[in-house]
Amino acid sequence: MRTVRSKLTPYYLMLPGGLWLAVFFAAPIILMIGLSTMSGNIITGFSQTWDFHNYLNGFTQYTGEWVRSAEYAGLGCAISIALSYPIAYWIAFYGGARKSMYLFLILLPFFVSFVLRTIAWQYFLADQGLILEPLKSMHLLPQSFRILATGPAVIGGIVYNYLPFMILPIYVALERVDPRVVEAGRDLYANSAKVFTKIVLPLSLPGVFAGVLLNFVPAASDYVNASVLGGPGNTMIGNVIYDQYFTTQNYPLQASLSFSLMGILLIGIFCYARVLGTDDVLAAAAA
Repeated sequence: MRTVRSKLTPYYLMLPGGLWLAVFFAAPIILMIGLSTMSGNIITGFSQTWDFHNYLNGFTQYTGEWVRSAEYAGLGCAISIALSYPIAYWIAFYGGARKSMYLFLILLPFFVSFVLRTIAWQYFLADQGLILEPLKSMHLLPQSFRILATGPAVIGGIVYNYLPFMILPIYVALERVDPRVVEAGRDLYANSAKVFTKIVLPLSLPGVFAGVLLNFVPAASDYVNASVLGGPGNTMIGNVIYDQYFTTQNYPLQASLSFSLMGILLIGIFCYARVLGTDDVLAAAAA
């Protein structure tokens, strides 16, 4: 009897978390799948007709938004890597006893609401904002120049809001690099560039890929940056889902778009885990 209880103990420990996932994740997903195949409208009501045209319509009607979401998220990840790697590298190798303070300063903006931080950028990027107005008054920029309600403004907001999610994984990967390995490379007469490209960079690639996942997944489904910093021509698929639910109230189409977005992101994550896992990344870097 005691042996049976000991075998069941791990399952008892998993029970609270399993119930939580079942109630707040699995059940809503099942309901969303059922809703996505319904037909009707908010006035006459919705009925289950197993109509899968909502998925096809979601891709054909909003192809531009799908492409734009991937483009903005991809560019945001690329810019985040370019900005994050030097910061993480400096903290990991030159931060000394103040590493914790530097990391705290990076995370400090997260104590403010995501929406408020995004709205604050309106005051910086507005046509008469804190940045453009002085430059225009000094005739360094034409009066017609603008940043707000453009694609670069949305990408900039994505980079700003998700930058710590790129810095921290890269920092953790760099922190694990054994200094003796770096010293061994220098003892073998490798210059700084060789040490970085042959030792430091390959060992930090898992952190880079983890940061890409942590950035791309929320950025691709983001709608706040496009709503606040973008214009009518900068809408992303997250904005379409928001409008279909709260404005148009086309719940079947909204559900199909949400499930399609989740499915695409999950497929991307599984492909990463299959093709670009940590072991494969290190093996490829070593080769």
